[in-house]
Amino acid sequence: MILQALCKYYERKPDLPRPGFEIKPIPFIIEINADGRFVQIEDTRTMTGKKKIARSFLVPQGVKKTSGIAANPLWDTTEYVLGVTSTGKPERVQEQHAAFLAKLEGLANEINDVGLNAICTFLHSPEKERLENNPLWSEIRDTNSILTFRLSGDKELVCQRPAVYTLFENASTEAEKIICLITGKPDHFERLHTAIKGVWGAQTSGANIVSFNKEAFNSFAKEQGANAPVGKHAAFAYTTALNHLLSRESTQRIQVGDASTVFWSEQSSPLEDSFASIFDEPPKDDPARQTRAIEALFKSPETGTFSNEGGDTPFYVLGLAPNAARISVRFWLTGTAAGMSQRIRRHFEDLKIVHASFEKPYLSLFRLLVSTAAQGKSENIPPNLAGDFMRAILEGLPYPQTLLAAAVRRIRAEREITCPRASLIKACLNRQAHRSSSQEKEITVSLDNSNTNPGYRTGRLFAALEKIQEESSPGLNATIRDRFYGAASSTPVTVFANLMKLKNHHLAKLEEGRKRFFEKLIGEIMASISDFPAHLNLADQGRFAIGYYHQRQAFFTKSEPANKGE
Repeated sequence: MILQALCKYYERKPDLPRPGFEIKPIPFIIEINADGRFVQIEDTRTMTGKKKIARSFLVPQGVKKTSGIAANPLWDTTEYVLGVTSTGKPERVQEQHAAFLAKLEGLANEINDVGLNAICTFLHSPEKERLENNPLWSEIRDTNSILTFRLSGDKELVCQRPAVYTLFENASTEAEKIICLITGKPDHFERLHTAIKGVWGAQTSGANIVSFNKEAFNSFAKEQGANAPVGKHAAFAYTTALNHLLSRESTQRIQVGDASTVFWSEQSSPLEDSFASIFDEPPKDDPARQTRAIEALFKSPETGTFSNEGGDTPFYVLGLAPNAARISVRFWLTGTAAGMSQRIRRHFEDLKIVHASFEKPYLSLFRLLVSTAAQGKSENIPPNLAGDFMRAILEGLPYPQTLLAAAVRRIRAEREITCPRASLIKACLNRQAHRSSSQEKEITVSLDNSNTNPGYRTGRLFAALEKIQEESSPGLNATIRDRFYGAASSTPVTVFANLMKLKNHHLAKLEEGRKRFFEKLIGEIMASISDFPAHLNLADQGRFAIGYYHQRQAFFTKSEPANKGE
């Protein structure tokens, strides 16, 4: 189904390369005239951030290169095109150059094109040596850059000239006929599929989704790709579509943990345009992009964005992760554009929690996941967690238990309850409550005085005791949170008796008004606590963190009274 959906996407995108062609970044173009004389070397690269990025061109599809020698038509590396190298392997390079010349001359014999003839003349003449005087030459040779040719006075490359383009467009094949597993129609068999590039962590040369390279994988005397026969057209369509979605310029890809995630719909839809803005980290030059996209999503029921038949358009999300020389499918999620939009809105509603004015109203998927990772590094996010989280969001399922455990574990390790962690814990607990038969009260956006859960109440109490200590002893290097949070949140009975005694010492240092305020607050919190729990399970440890977070936010929210609910 994945490959079928990619083929359908290819068919609805007329701007993608047609069979026989591909989009290729080419950093340098050798310009020659019709007589084969050297004119100049064009550097197509532009500075993007700290890197020079080459411009992409439509060129004839390259061959599937293995350990042998195989030249691409009319474009290739410096070693193939010019037969020069800086690596010290002249014999092999000359063989590569000979292969390139043989393919070039074969094309020139098929059609009489000025551009092809000019390249042949240039490569067989002393004009080629003039390249060495160009300022870009040493970089081209040392990096073995990809090169192609342009005829002076033309806007297009030689490989894009009408006669040459038609030649590759109408190229015939001698492959055997099979019934394609993707389309169900007769087609010529494609033994080796084009490599998929752009998956984070995979080989830069590309990797495959469909491949067989061991005899143990053979069946019924079928070898390699014949085990899963795919036609040339379908193989070209799905690889072209997927490489387009994964490309650097694509607006339909995001990174979810270690999974390079792409998304598309069978027809153009608003969700396809805004999906990346909703989940991805906003760019530095437009920090409000995510907020605008999510606000538009929340208004979509009012504006009727998905009220027409476009709301029933199938929508796909594909997560790919590296696996040696192959690509593994981390997750594959399907649904309708309207249905997924509804579940995404629910996700952000579940995450909503009181926060400081300087914090973002909505958190990206990356920001949420990295808040649960050791040292706040994305590489420490558990491999399967991101995929399970995305699946829960788009299918409306409870968030994975490992996500709740990771957030609670980070809080205990770092003794810091941040807005992203509090949001995750609230969302996890509320979704669990919706699916269970327990009568546990739903966690509200802000402080809830009516919540009598022991974990939530002891969390509030811990925040109040810490606030008393801070006001009685300003400038402390460490508070009770730094020393006792782990024990207080898991085994409250072991620490709260001592903390309640210490609080009397701290209250004595406060002025009478503040002292009465805190005594009243502690009395209100303690009203539903008969005995401190001996142990809090994982869910109640999460409620402890939320109770602490809510109470701390209430202390610093001047516009609302501390006892106001949601």
